[in-house]
Amino acid sequence: MSDADTHRARIFLHRGDVVQARACYEEAVRDDRSTGDRHALSASLGNLGNVCAMLGEFETAVRCYREVLSLQREQADQRAIGQTLVNLGNVQVEAGRPEQARPYYLEALDILEPLEEHRSLGVLYSNLALQETAAGQHDAAVSFFMRALDSHRRVGNEEGLAVTYSQLGRTFLLAGRHVQAERSLNNASEHFIKLGNEPGVAAVLRLLAQLYEERADLPSALRCLERVVATDRRYHLPETEGDTARLTRMQTNWQAAQRPR
Repeated sequence: MSDADTHRARIFLHRGDVVQARACYEEAVRDDRSTGDRHALSASLGNLGNVCAMLGEFETAVRCYREVLSLQREQADQRAIGQTLVNLGNVQVEAGRPEQARPYYLEALDILEPLEEHRSLGVLYSNLALQETAAGQHDAAVSFFMRALDSHRRVGNEEGLAVTYSQLGRTFLLAGRHVQAERSLNNASEHFIKLGNEPGVAAVLRLLAQLYEERADLPSALRCLERVVATDRRYHLPETEGDTARLTRMQTNWQAAQRPR
């Protein structure tokens, strides 16, 4: 039975065993094909697509999502269609094909905006904003990020607000708009603190350190990086080595600047 396979898959996912979860979802798909339950098949294929994307098996994920989309169009489930289009766009981005993601995102936008599906729209607006940022279209990116923030507020998505403010701050930083960048990054930090997400705070502080360094405000940059390195070491984050080297370099520069000439 596909329900039993799906339950087992969720247990494996909870344990972090994505490979075994995929095997269970594959069995669920086989069960649903044999029974002819197209609604259940759509759900099982969607789950299989998700785990394949997690495993980096992008072509398999795309095939799953496309079949899901075909089934959902038969059922005229607009909300589900919009979410699957977002998934298809996301997997194209993860596969290194962002140009192929945009048509999926734009079609999803046409469907989800009239439905006011703000939980999905918050993610979708951010994804479009990141594409604009990568293309150097900072004003367009800021516009999409602002729409994402509005959607996150409407549904009370605290994590979405934290991440989006951080991404917005990075975009302002890339555009050289330091005042707006600092404001956005401080907002991001407040939301991550509220969530108790210390690595999230550290990611924001990395960007603030860059901002202060660009302003030639080394004391503020040093304070940010010292907190970042402390968090890196506490959580054994992969950025520890790079952040430590950056902090050492900055400390050396600061000490040199303090020597009498």
